Amino acid sequence: MLEVGSLVDGKYKILSEIGHGGMSVVYMAINEKANKTWAIKEVRKDGVLDFEAVRQGLIVETDMLKKLKHPNLPSIVDVIDSDDTFLIVMDYIEGNALSVSLQEYGAQPQEDVIEWARQLCDVLGYLHSRDPAIIYRDMKPANIMLKPDGNLTLIDFGTAREYKDKILGDTTCLGTIGYAAPEQFGGMGQTDPRTDIYCLGATLYHLVTGLNPSEPPYEMRPIREVNPALSGGLEQIIMKCTQNNPDDRYQSCAELMYALEHFDEIDEDYRRKQKRKLGLFIASAMLMVVSAIFGLITGQAASQMATDRFQSLMDEAAKETNDTKKAALYEEAIGVPDKAGEKSAYLELIKLFKADNTFTTDEQSTLVSLIKNNQTVLKENADDYVEICFETAKLFWYYYDYGDGSDNQVTRMKSSIEWFQDVIRNAPEDYVNLGMAQVYSSIGEFYRDIAINTVEASDRGLYQPFFVKISELMEQVCEDDTESEIVVLELLELVRSALQQYATKFKTDGVTWEEIAALYDRVAQEVISIETQTDKTTEKKNQTIALLDDTRRAIAIAYGMEFEEDK
Repeated sequence: MLEVGSLVDGKYKILSEIGHGGMSVVYMAINEKANKTWAIKEVRKDGVLDFEAVRQGLIVETDMLKKLKHPNLPSIVDVIDSDDTFLIVMDYIEGNALSVSLQEYGAQPQEDVIEWARQLCDVLGYLHSRDPAIIYRDMKPANIMLKPDGNLTLIDFGTAREYKDKILGDTTCLGTIGYAAPEQFGGMGQTDPRTDIYCLGATLYHLVTGLNPSEPPYEMRPIREVNPALSGGLEQIIMKCTQNNPDDRYQSCAELMYALEHFDEIDEDYRRKQKRKLGLFIASAMLMVVSAIFGLITGQAASQMATDRFQSLMDEAAKETNDTKKAALYEEAIGVPDKAGEKSAYLELIKLFKADNTFTTDEQSTLVSLIKNNQTVLKENADDYVEICFETAKLFWYYYDYGDGSDNQVTRMKSSIEWFQDVIRNAPEDYVNLGMAQVYSSIGEFYRDIAINTVEASDRGLYQPFFVKISELMEQVCEDDTESEIVVLELLELVRSALQQYATKFKTDGVTWEEIAALYDRVAQEVISIETQTDKTTEKKNQTIALLDDTRRAIAIAYGMEFEEDK
């Protein structure tokens, strides 16, 4: 395996391991002369039974990718082939595979799936337009990377092939069962562009329903049998893509793209909805008139009843010991007519959600829906609204767990950005937490944008301000006696991780040895001295302590210096 800090081919410095599979390891590396970050995929001979066969497959894959240039495809910049190992230097792609999104959240929003479908249709159309055409043959969520900017990158071209006319039965079980078209199984014909259209349809089915076609019962039902709220137009598109007979599918990506861009017009409810618009408008107008008259008659009595009901629910929630029932009471209080703008119920709900140090996906769905649905009335009082947004942002930053026990600190920070920015946009100038919200937001934006800036070689000068921000935030949080131990531990791990990952970048941007060594020492002292009260915080503390030595070594290597205790 490659060692962190080692130099590959005289120009790629290994920064860290970022992933590994059955026969390969992927590293993050930097070409310091070009100031660009890359991913290096290493396949070693001693880890593969038939290395020569794998090597030939990798050569075919890299030769194919070198010829391609498309925003949704990775670029291969270098191949280093030796007797013992095969190294591929390629674009570093920040983000997660769509399979991770499915594992964390289940079925994806229909509007997102349709946008992704257009991007994938565009890149497949590009591949099919090459001479000869390239058939991808392994479209599935695990091979599609979702980047922070919402764009996709198609990866893993190990099963792709160039189309050869009149060669039948050329495919021998290549692809993934459940997503693969019938002709991808030996003896059932040759793969062509319509094969990719089938695979894309199966992928869209999985994304929009959450049901994996490669798992029992190995079927794809009409999507509205799974979720009646989905579009009939999208249902028809997916069904046509996944016909067993290639002649019954869309015959080209251009044809499929047109259908995707007009899916709402395909919907069987489209005409009926158009006819109902006038009737709905008239009915709504009449209802408004009746409601206005009724409001004039009963307004005062209803207002008092609403106030009494709201207070009764808040009192009952304060006494309730069951967290689920307590949350339901706060939610009911927010739903009392004319009381959706009362901040107390939102803040109590936030306090309840972080009491167990975990902000679940169900809790997230509840809270975000309540705030978004009542945003207009909440904004009538700017002070109350920004306080709710600030506490919600911190809830995402420190406590969000995605529902599967994973703990991706960077993704949590990204999830909080919009809430901190809402504070900045709406806060009065004298809002007490405005400065802290700006610091949080800038750190989150740094992590959101840094991979793209690094690839585009526009990251120089970004690391020194980032260093100042994390130092400032750590100073504020560690000096605040009211902050919980989980908040302090999360922040210490954030700073430790940044020092290890960006040590070289900090040095390049002018952060001195004295500054970075002092910040590391402060992190080590704080994390060792904190007294934890729960099993979860004890585990988090121990995890950070276990990584301190690696962090110190990474800083020492980057600066060519030694800490006092290492001398």
